[in-house]
Amino acid sequence: MRLNAIAVVAFAACSCAAPHAATHAIHEKRDYTPSNWVKHDRVSAAAIIPVRVGLTQSNLEKGYDFLMDVSHPASTNYAKHWTPVEVADMFAPSDESVAAVREWLVISGIPAERITHSDNKGWLAFDVSAQEAENLLHTEYYVYEHTSYGHIEIACDQYQVPKHVQQHVDYITPGVKLAAPVKRGHSQRSKSKRGFGMTMGDGIPAPPKSRTPGPIKLLNELEACDVAITPICVAALYEVPPTLGQANPSNSLGIFEEGDFYAQKDLNLFFANFTPYIPKGTHPIPAFIDGAEAPVPVEDAGGESDLDFQLAYPLIYPQTITLYQTDDLNYATNPNSTSLGGFNTFLDALDGSYCTYSAFGETGDDPVLDPTYPDPAPDGYKGKLQCGVYKPTNVISVSYGGQEFDLPAYYQERQCNEFMKLGLQGHSIFYASGDDGVAGPPGDDSENGCLGKKHDIFSPAWPNSCPYLTNVGATKVYPNKTVFEPECAVVDPINEPYSVAFSSGGGFSNIYPIPSYQADAVAKFFADYNPPYKYYSGNASFGKNGGIYNRIGRGYPDVAANGDNIAVYNAGNFTLEGGTSASTPIFSSIVNRINEERLLFGKKPIGFINPALYSHPEVLNDITCGSNPGCGTNGFEAVPGWDPVSGLGTPNFPRMLALFLSLP
Repeated sequence: MRLNAIAVVAFAACSCAAPHAATHAIHEKRDYTPSNWVKHDRVSAAAIIPVRVGLTQSNLEKGYDFLMDVSHPASTNYAKHWTPVEVADMFAPSDESVAAVREWLVISGIPAERITHSDNKGWLAFDVSAQEAENLLHTEYYVYEHTSYGHIEIACDQYQVPKHVQQHVDYITPGVKLAAPVKRGHSQRSKSKRGFGMTMGDGIPAPPKSRTPGPIKLLNELEACDVAITPICVAALYEVPPTLGQANPSNSLGIFEEGDFYAQKDLNLFFANFTPYIPKGTHPIPAFIDGAEAPVPVEDAGGESDLDFQLAYPLIYPQTITLYQTDDLNYATNPNSTSLGGFNTFLDALDGSYCTYSAFGETGDDPVLDPTYPDPAPDGYKGKLQCGVYKPTNVISVSYGGQEFDLPAYYQERQCNEFMKLGLQGHSIFYASGDDGVAGPPGDDSENGCLGKKHDIFSPAWPNSCPYLTNVGATKVYPNKTVFEPECAVVDPINEPYSVAFSSGGGFSNIYPIPSYQADAVAKFFADYNPPYKYYSGNASFGKNGGIYNRIGRGYPDVAANGDNIAVYNAGNFTLEGGTSASTPIFSSIVNRINEERLLFGKKPIGFINPALYSHPEVLNDITCGSNPGCGTNGFEAVPGWDPVSGLGTPNFPRMLALFLSLP
């Protein structure tokens, strides 16, 4: 599997004694030490080292099948979601693993009273001297220093464990990984908002070059939906009726935000001009995570947050919205922050066990890639990391993301497992598919956002490629078209109207294989509309034979919704915005509306929606025009059936409602 430098290098490392061939086996080994790490003296024998033994998880290989059992419409267990306790127990290390590792430690001289078993049962922890640790693992620990950042790590080249214990041990830290924090600049930021805005002076919107919006009252008409998408346009496009007035208190729509903040004045302006049935002052329920705060004064309002709420409220009101505002200002907005990852502190707050979950060689949040709380920065959040403080909403909309290439595979896979567990518990999680077609954002990994030495290999998105998420691409009502005609996928060339090109993110993962629920749809796409590009098969053959995409990777997006020329109030001004960040709250809101109806009939929430949609694509509006250019190509084409531009298509509320009310 091809990973970036951060993936190859990572948190700890050792130079070891000869293997005890009869009784022990090398468990992890680092083949080389990157040139930016300098090996110094051996760790003092008396130095105290905190050791964690990550235990092999149970049944992870069955997680996909478990999720299909409660998510596939043909299953007799459809919507019979699991409880958090059932999820934790199913994937916890076996009693046999815990006992075997503990026995090894005690026999090796680690007193039982010094060994702690984590609450989530995932690892054993103890503090020992360096000499004790070296004797236990038949290794030698050294001090390593990063030449660029001065970061210090304790590490080894390899370590050993008894052969009879090896199957019960996932990994041990300190171990063979090395990673240093990297200052986050614009081109290095792993997670970013997905969307665009355009305003001109005096609050006048800057529309597409060929059009100038008229007065707001004239824009709020179906005839003007090719100029500006307002609530009545969205309702007409997807045949969404007005709400019936009921609002189940257990069915709030969740929206994630980080480093971007709404202003109540903007919401009030929008309500007054477009949805007067929504009272002034209506605002999201705060679910603030690790020192986050909102709202902000109108002059500081963020385009993403305002966009999300102004799209969602008209579709779901009087249902409520829960705002998962995440991370303190230092981590969320500081360009010099060393946090390069994303979403882990959010997931920690939803599931306390995730704070200490061990998988893929990592326990809990990544010490390099994720925020650390209490935050020592002067304005940092001084409380402890918040774990399991909020119950996840039935539907969660996320309009942020990055690229697979920017983060280690182990980081993404551990996170992907958590999305699987949330799906098992009945939660639908929607992510914006990205705004740069088959590429990443310009400046991400290369000037054009593409991969490979020639910068011509497509760059799949993170965490979108995780098969347990629903990805939402973007469509558009093109000039001189109406909401009663088929939409097309967005293709906005540079400066038409945004400063960078915009098309729906889509492609194929370099980490995850094609999941069974979309296998037939992807196979039909290749059989009927084979792209005119060379490809490779699997990350191990990355870029071979001139291939520019992975033919056997998980395809995305899954669905689409309108994402261009969206009428919004931001910073007190009327403006037009675009991006898959607009498409995502639209689709999420429609699913939340359907959940409301299911709850009214005594049914459970939909949960992970992909298997049902791929089994019944007829409930969506197929998109057959448009593409997603990038990397010097036209990208992929939107064609009949599923495609990596618009997925299965846009929502059709009546058809979707009928399907999901017909299911148990």
